[in-house]
Amino acid sequence: MTVETITDHDDERIGDYRALTDVELRTRWEPPNGLFIAEGELVLRRALRAGYRMRSVLIDAKRVAQIEDLPLEGVPVYAGDQATLEAITGFHVHRGVLASFHRTPERSAGEVLAAARRIAILEDINNHTNIGALFRSAAALGMDAVLLSPSCADPLYRRSVRVSMGEVFAVPYARLEPWPDALERVREAGFTVLALTPAADALPLQRLTAAQRSRPALLLGAEGAGLTPEALRASDTRVVIPMRRGVDSLNVANAAAVAFWELSRDL
Repeated sequence: MTVETITDHDDERIGDYRALTDVELRTRWEPPNGLFIAEGELVLRRALRAGYRMRSVLIDAKRVAQIEDLPLEGVPVYAGDQATLEAITGFHVHRGVLASFHRTPERSAGEVLAAARRIAILEDINNHTNIGALFRSAAALGMDAVLLSPSCADPLYRRSVRVSMGEVFAVPYARLEPWPDALERVREAGFTVLALTPAADALPLQRLTAAQRSRPALLLGAEGAGLTPEALRASDTRVVIPMRRGVDSLNVANAAAVAFWELSRDL
């Protein structure tokens, strides 16, 4: 491993890491250039284990020893002090390690559906923290894959990857379009589309029949707005998590975790 010291935040070699807190800039930069940023040693290792190819590493000079065991031959490793890293990225890199990775070719929805028994479908969820939390719960609680409407946030955005603790690499996902017409493809693949909603006519999750539970596709909407009328009409069954003490709903990531557990408890 060859380590190169960085002292200038305008150094052209570390362009992948510049202004990481600027969501709009990163959205324009990362997917078109086929890259994503992993934050933290654990996430970096999980990306490598999942088969992603590393472009470079940017690391606090005091932490270089933490990655000496990694297969980094031919991978540029740039080290600097915290002040330099913060000037480059726009935030305090308290985990001390960032890595730029090449994206892999995107899966098709058909490919994902063919290999799954339980899936989550996300509509208009563009909060990166919620995306990351949803993927972590999906990995932990028995969901085989995630499908996203075209308007959903990028699962490989740095914050999503970090919140998922790298589990976004473990769960296959694809974009489902055109939306919401493509939900019919999910149904044709043998899934029952379950729309999670607090609507009064929704069926409590625990009362689903064995047939409805056999190949569930849980449809989740954005925080606050919930599912669109079009998505609700395209579902097979409306389902609800029963609430107490007058609480009408949960954060979408929390609700997803509860529903994932319920749909997978026979595993």
